[in-house]
Amino acid sequence: MTKTLEARALLLDMDGTLVDSTAVVERIWLEWSAEHGLDPETVLALIHGRQAYSSMAVLLPERPAELNHAEGAAMLVRETEDTDGVVEIPGAGAFLASLAKVPHALVTSASLPLAQARMSAAGLAVPAVAITAEDVPASKPDPSGFLMAAEALGVDPADCVVFEDSYAGITAGRAAGMRVVGVGADAVAHDPTHAVPDLRGVTVTQEGDGVIRIAFAG
Repeated sequence: MTKTLEARALLLDMDGTLVDSTAVVERIWLEWSAEHGLDPETVLALIHGRQAYSSMAVLLPERPAELNHAEGAAMLVRETEDTDGVVEIPGAGAFLASLAKVPHALVTSASLPLAQARMSAAGLAVPAVAITAEDVPASKPDPSGFLMAAEALGVDPADCVVFEDSYAGITAGRAAGMRVVGVGADAVAHDPTHAVPDLRGVTVTQEGDGVIRIAFAG
């Protein structure tokens, strides 16, 4: 059965949604968890979709915020330099190509240099409108990034559809008053509005009245 959503803009997460950076993320965070004596499964279950300092604040709540920011900044440098194993989520290239004339934005917890590095490594172009870590007052699951993207596109939040994979991202999209398409097998557990296994088979068309129609199996 084919499901169809109507929207005025699409807001896209990066890691886990457009780009598979699991190899890099787990490599770096497993080193960090070992250094701090933390359970690796607990760490990996939490970090996706958040800025590094935000994850550190949850994992080590007694630490000074400035130390989390400093270690998060150092980790960001490593992540930007390490793109080994970064690939596109199946169907992401064709999906992005279909959005060429459709209002859309990237909304990621990555910095702009990290987003550029990972998207390039996966053979994808960064959308013209991109809300990154430098732009937001708080990390996902705070909804500010999605609300800022909607404002930048001149679209009411209720008319936006978010594509996300993580608990933090899906929660942020729902908190922004938007419908969320969860991407990937793990997304279903985080209560998205709808879910798809990847971006293959997701089609996007725009009518003359500006309404975007998103179709996918479900």
